[in-house]
Amino acid sequence: MRSYDAVDLDLLVALAKDPRGTIVALAERLRLSRNTVHARMAHLEEAGAFLDFDRRISPEFLGHPLTAFIEVEVKQKELSRIVATLAEIPEVLQAHGRSGTSDLRVLVACRTTDHLFRIDAAILAIDGVERTETSLSMGELIPYRVRPLIERARKPL
Repeated sequence: MRSYDAVDLDLLVALAKDPRGTIVALAERLRLSRNTVHARMAHLEEAGAFLDFDRRISPEFLGHPLTAFIEVEVKQKELSRIVATLAEIPEVLQAHGRSGTSDLRVLVACRTTDHLFRIDAAILAIDGVERTETSLSMGELIPYRVRPLIERARKPL
């Protein structure tokens, strides 16, 4: 478990509100010195608080307006190789190992439903993949967020 304090949480909230805020702007907003903000940012980055920037880039902007979830059943002994092969498919945005009826949930971005069909076929062609089930996303109703978790962390239990 990472340790953080109220200043770290204030900094994270400020960044969530204005991700492009400069060190100077953040320092002014939080009434901290630039050196303090810089040191805290370095500490937070080292502690793994920040995700990769590409999470903020829209696949739709890149010509991939459709999002789908592909549930994948695999031969368990082949899982690491299958995941490595999935990572080579550019349209695969994310994959989660799962408990339950499928082994993996794969998030993909595609241009058209025909493109999705071809992505699904590519996944099915991976040796060790036994079955897939595809669901087209009808729309993102709650976008990726962590600000509510930050707010909860700020309140004592």
